Amino acid sequence: MANLKFIRDRIQSVKNTKKITEAMRLVAAAKVRRAQEQVTATRPFADRLAQVLYGLQARLKFEEADLPLLKKRQVGKVALLVVTGDRGLCGGYNSNIIRRAEERIRELKQEGLDYTLVLVGRKAIQYFQRREQPISETYTNLEQVPTAAEASKVADELLSLFVSEAVDRVELIYTKFVSLVSSRPVVQTLLPLDPQGLEVPDDEIFRLTTRGGQFQVEREKVASQVQALPQDMLFEQNPLSILDALLPLYLNNQLLRSLQESAASELAARMTAMNNASDNASQLITALTLSYNKARQAAITQELLEVVGGAEALK
Repeated sequence: MANLKFIRDRIQSVKNTKKITEAMRLVAAAKVRRAQEQVTATRPFADRLAQVLYGLQARLKFEEADLPLLKKRQVGKVALLVVTGDRGLCGGYNSNIIRRAEERIRELKQEGLDYTLVLVGRKAIQYFQRREQPISETYTNLEQVPTAAEASKVADELLSLFVSEAVDRVELIYTKFVSLVSSRPVVQTLLPLDPQGLEVPDDEIFRLTTRGGQFQVEREKVASQVQALPQDMLFEQNPLSILDALLPLYLNNQLLRSLQESAASELAARMTAMNNASDNASQLITALTLSYNKARQAAITQELLEVVGGAEALK
């Protein structure tokens, strides 16, 4: 009976765990929808900003513009912005981005370049602090779906490092959202801004939907309709001054989109991890129930044998 009670308690414990993992999966799905809505909401501003920059690019030669954010210097020190999450239970999301950051650090060392880290997320902070890596700034407790104010705060620190010439290049290491079951750590140069990078390629919007009771992601191409500014348009200010004011906004927007993709990747990884945990719990419940039934049948058989044996002894 002791063995039966242990198995019965274990089955109840696994059932309770399954309820928790299923609830966490649904919460992550709801937050992915919020991230999707925020990406969609910020798109009109991003498209209009890209259109103005494209028009200025057609009027000016960015390569000849003497602006701080476009100035390329001899690289001696690089700032790495590493974006992870504050929490775990999201599969290999945090470990993959940390591994990619370590690879990039090794590459910089092989090139003889110095580096410093700007860290977003408690997981990256804890990891690199334990290894006594050079850290310039840290950010934690960001909104689950990052906001423009948070992106601006991080961008201000990066701009300060670059403009003051404390670093000569700023690179971003984040997780690119591919699908609910796939994400890819990537390295992107943020500063100096590349004039060719201001061109607007076809972009994508991801939409979380349900079909047959299962979550899935649909992606659609979004081609921005970029048009050149009219040739007879007059500027009240020097176009270079306008460009100098718009480039930080462009940087903020790029950083915000990267933070949003990282958040969506983390939530999708948590959805997948909790879904796998729920499936494993169901399999474990099935196996434990089978073991319980076998043990119970064995106990009943043993009791019957004892009764029959006692009756034979009385004869």
